[in-house]
Amino acid sequence: MANAKIVGLGHYIPEKVYDNAYMESIVDTNDEWITRRTGIKERRISGDSEYTSDMAAAAARMAIEDAGLAPEDIDLILLATVTPDYFTPSTACVVQGKIGAVNAMAFDYNAACSGFVVGLIIADQFIRSGAYKNVVVVAADVLSKATDYKDRATCVLFGDAAGAAVVSATEEKGIISFDMGAEGTSYDSITSLAFRKDAEEIEKRISGRRETIWMAGQAVMKFAVKAMADSSQRALDRAGLTYDDIALVVPHQANYRIVDSAVKRMGISKDKIILTIQKYGNTSASCIPVALHEAVASGRVKKGDKIILVGFGGGLTYAACVLEL
Repeated sequence: MANAKIVGLGHYIPEKVYDNAYMESIVDTNDEWITRRTGIKERRISGDSEYTSDMAAAAARMAIEDAGLAPEDIDLILLATVTPDYFTPSTACVVQGKIGAVNAMAFDYNAACSGFVVGLIIADQFIRSGAYKNVVVVAADVLSKATDYKDRATCVLFGDAAGAAVVSATEEKGIISFDMGAEGTSYDSITSLAFRKDAEEIEKRISGRRETIWMAGQAVMKFAVKAMADSSQRALDRAGLTYDDIALVVPHQANYRIVDSAVKRMGISKDKIILTIQKYGNTSASCIPVALHEAVASGRVKKGDKIILVGFGGGLTYAACVLEL
């Protein structure tokens, strides 16, 4: 049975920047409040005609090149997003066409901010079963297009980005263990409406735009801290490892206070985590692959290191995986 290993990474960050000074100009907030509550200084914003598929394709191309493969070598494209270009076709199919991965099956899935880790777990199953050899896992979102910029509690959080990994069959160690789950009884803690008619949900949105993201911040924070710490521990236990064996923990970059509280619950020092939230804000499922790619590119982690990727998101969902680079 083959192992599944990340052999290539890529990411894409839009050029436009909304810094905290800009946020002060459009909503009743200030830099001190944003920084203290979230840790965010800037967030990147997609262009008016720049969509999820554009960013995802750029990240996927980079990851495929980093893996030393051609688009034709890819068997499957898994794309995590909550801001698709269309309801149908899937954004993954749009990306398949854009990058010329003519031999790949392609589909979207929605685990919200847990999506990249869930995608690695899905890829692991396809590879271990022998069905596919090379899988691209992409996470991409244009959250700025689903942000209510009249809501001071949420508009300061979100940015746009894409991250991707090529996961390939190998005899080397790769994905070692995982843990994931959902708490659907709290589905309405983070919402963005599609066809559902729900006057209560519409009323929550200051702008009245049904597709914008609404979040019950305190409930989500309470869930997130416990879910990330507990899921990471279960994945570690299944791998037969401890945090002493781990070179880096890459958490979902939702909010500095959430990450800080989760780290304390894990019982590890802050030098074992990577933070990118100050530069990019919360970019949903792409937070983790973007941070991972930066960690690898900067030499923060290297081949042979064991790391944990852990996230939580709307649903509510959570996922963690232990892997060797």
